[in-house]
Amino acid sequence: MSIWFISRHTGAIAWAKRQGMVVDHQLGHLDPQQVAAGDTVIGTLPINLAAEVCAREAKYYHLSLRLPPDLRGTELDADQLEELDARLERYLIQRLTP
Repeated sequence: MSIWFISRHTGAIAWAKRQGMVVDHQLGHLDPQQVAAGDTVIGTLPINLAAEVCAREAKYYHLSLRLPPDLRGTELDADQLEELDARLERYLIQRLTP
């Protein structure tokens, strides 16, 4: 079982390290075909990729935060992520249409 941290943002990577997170794979983008049952995937994946991770019987943890509109589209550092209540929330996502 592997732990995957998926982010292309340096602030998110630094935040994860501050949390003491130990991962097996840190990537900017995820190929869900590489994920195995029992793996853990952490990041801010598009919903269709998160659903594919869950369909492969892996756990998905979303890096959530309270992002105000004026900060959308900006690169945040680890301090800002902490100020914005960054946290990991587990989701089980299922695609309902074929």
